[in-house]
Amino acid sequence: MSAIANLSPTNRRNLQFMFFGALLFWACMAAMLPVMSVYLQGSGANNQQVGWIMGAFAVGLLAFRSRMGLLADRKGRRGVMLIGITVAAIAPLCYPLTNNLLLLTAIRVFHGLSIAAYTTGYSALVADLAPPESRGEVIGYMSLSNPIGMAIGPALSGYLQPIVGDAKVFYLCSALALGSLLLSSRIRTGPPPQKPEGFEEVETVGLWALVSGDRLRIPTLNMLTVGLAFGILSTFVPLFVREMKIDVNVGLFYTMAAVSSFGSRFIVGKASDRYGRGPFLMLGLVCYCAAMVLLWRADTAFEILFAGLVEGFGGGTFLPLTIALVSDRAYPHERGRMLGLCIGGFDLGIALSGAMLGQVADWLGYRMLFGVAAGFVLVGIVVFLTLSSKDVRSSMRFAMGRGRDLYALPR
Repeated sequence: MSAIANLSPTNRRNLQFMFFGALLFWACMAAMLPVMSVYLQGSGANNQQVGWIMGAFAVGLLAFRSRMGLLADRKGRRGVMLIGITVAAIAPLCYPLTNNLLLLTAIRVFHGLSIAAYTTGYSALVADLAPPESRGEVIGYMSLSNPIGMAIGPALSGYLQPIVGDAKVFYLCSALALGSLLLSSRIRTGPPPQKPEGFEEVETVGLWALVSGDRLRIPTLNMLTVGLAFGILSTFVPLFVREMKIDVNVGLFYTMAAVSSFGSRFIVGKASDRYGRGPFLMLGLVCYCAAMVLLWRADTAFEILFAGLVEGFGGGTFLPLTIALVSDRAYPHERGRMLGLCIGGFDLGIALSGAMLGQVADWLGYRMLFGVAAGFVLVGIVVFLTLSSKDVRSSMRFAMGRGRDLYALPR
C-alpha cells in the first residue's frame, strides 16, 4: 500500500471515498446477477428473448461509453461518476413495475448508462491520481472494490430472493446505489487535465481512426473477446445450473469469482509495474479461457464453483491491467475517451453475445455455449501473442515479459 500512502492527504481522502463508493456500486450491480435472467423468464421471456434483453444493457453501454469518456475529459471525472451512480439507483426501481418485454428492454438500455459513465470516470480519475511509476499498483488496489462488491451483492441477493421475492431485491440494489452516491459526492478534485500546447484535439480524430490506432487496437480487440465470454457467463450460468439441477446457490459462483479476483488484483498490479503488463495480461486471458472450458465440462457443484475461482482470477488480472496499459499509452487530457473506447470493446462483446447466442442456446443447449466462449477467448490469446506490439517478434517478447510496451508514453 506504499504507493497510496505516499500520496497527498487530499488524494488519499479522495481515493478512500472512491473505494467505498465503488464497493457499494458494484454490490448494487452484482446483486442483480442471480436474479435478472430468472426474473425475465418468469416474465414470459424465452431463451432468445432473455439473451436480447440482457444484451440490451450493453447496448446502453455502447451508446453512451464514448460520450461519457469525452465528457469526463471536458468537464471532469467526478460528475461523470455521479451520473452513473444516479442511473444505478433509479433503474432497479423500474424493473418491478412491468412485465412487458419491450419496456424491460428499454430499462436495460437505460441501465447500461450507469456502468458506461461510472467505470469511465472512475478509471480515468484513478489513473490521474496514481503516480506513473506505480500506476498498476494503485489501479490494482482501487479495483479491489469490484471483487468485494461482486462478492457481497450476489451472495446477498441469492440468499434474499427466495425469502422476499424479486421486487425487494431490486429495492435493495437501489439502496446500495444511494449509499454509493452519498460517498462519491464527497470527492473533491480540480479541473480536468488540459491538453499540451500545440497538441491536436483528440475529438478531431475520427472514432474509427482512434480505435484502430496502434495504441488502442489490440487492447480493444482483447476486451471484445473477453466481453463475448462474460456476456455468456452473466446471462446463462444461472439457467445452466437450474437446467442441470445442480444443488448449488448460483450466487456463490459469482462470490467465488469475486474472492479469486480480489487475490489477483492485490498482487498483479504491483508486479506489472516491475515486470511489465504483458505476461500478466497473457496469464489473465489463459485463465479466462480455462474457466470457460471448466464450465463446459462441469457436472457438480464443486466444478461450478472451481470454474468461478478460475474465472475470477482471469478477469481480476486481465481487466484492471488493460486499464493500466491504456493509461500508460494515453495523455491525461485524452485518457477518459481512450479508456471509454477500449472498455467499449468489452461492452460490444456483451451486447453481441446476448444478441447472437440466445438462439444458439436453443439449438445447442447451455453447456455448449461455454465451449463457444472458450473459443472466443482463445482467439484473444492468439491476437495478443502475435499482434500486441509492432511486429510478431516484439509482440511475443512483450507477452512473455521479455520486452517493454513500445506504445507506452514516457513517464
